[in-house]
Amino acid sequence: MHKSWMKRQSRLGYLFIGPNMIGVLLFFIIPAVYSFYLMFTDYKFMSPETNFVGLDNIRRMLNDDLFGVALRNTFVFLLAVPVSMGLSFIVAVALNKSVYWQKTLRALYFMPYITSGVAIAFVWMLLFQPTSGPINGFLRGIGITNPPGWLSTTEWSMYAIDIIWIWFMLGYNMIIYLAALQEIPEELIEAARIDGARPWQTIRQVIWPLVSPTTFLLLITGLIMTIKNFGIIQAITQGGPGNSTTVLSLFIYQNAFRYYEMGYAAAISWALFAIIMIFTVLQWLGQKRWVHY
Repeated sequence: MHKSWMKRQSRLGYLFIGPNMIGVLLFFIIPAVYSFYLMFTDYKFMSPETNFVGLDNIRRMLNDDLFGVALRNTFVFLLAVPVSMGLSFIVAVALNKSVYWQKTLRALYFMPYITSGVAIAFVWMLLFQPTSGPINGFLRGIGITNPPGWLSTTEWSMYAIDIIWIWFMLGYNMIIYLAALQEIPEELIEAARIDGARPWQTIRQVIWPLVSPTTFLLLITGLIMTIKNFGIIQAITQGGPGNSTTVLSLFIYQNAFRYYEMGYAAAISWALFAIIMIFTVLQWLGQKRWVHY
């Protein structure tokens, strides 16, 4: 009787997860395997011929100066992740207390994360306008006579993208940190105060270690999300000026759907996958030292 009940429950479980697993198979596993095959071919979109070229695409990628530029820009882009997490933690700690307009402020901070990417691009293009934009207007107002050109210059464009991404991710990170902060027993905070701990000591010695699993989660998901993202960059700069904002994900998109070099794009995509795996493994190995469960 018990075994037959377990079999029915197992079949019911497979029935529930079946549609999702079919979707994963059709839209993730099969395309991934096919892209691995394409990496060793010279396949071009709509081309009648596909030839096996071995490691030529990998050699081309390693000798491609633009690949190096995209790789460097990707690492600069990733700097936005820890900065956004640090700022969101500060905001979450502040909004976890009783402050005026607490719920309204939480909603306002989270709103950019659910806003259309095209709208975000349009607004920040206006804000970063070098001659008449409000950001440079403010900088001139405080005495900076030669403010950065931001999105119009190769020196500052990637940092401008970082600022936009920090602003975009801050609300999401804040909400997750708020959920973690509200799970901390108030007795621990009171005990720290009774022992004479100052507010910053309480944050450093009590609160921060207790939310370290959340920090670990946000770090992994944030790096993966950032390294794969290209929508905002495509909408704002299309990788310019002078490829100064071309990241690996955008480089893959350009080679696949602008130049139709699917084989080369597949090689770059697997290089991107390798980078994501390296980051993830390093974080899993390193989390034993600073994550407290």
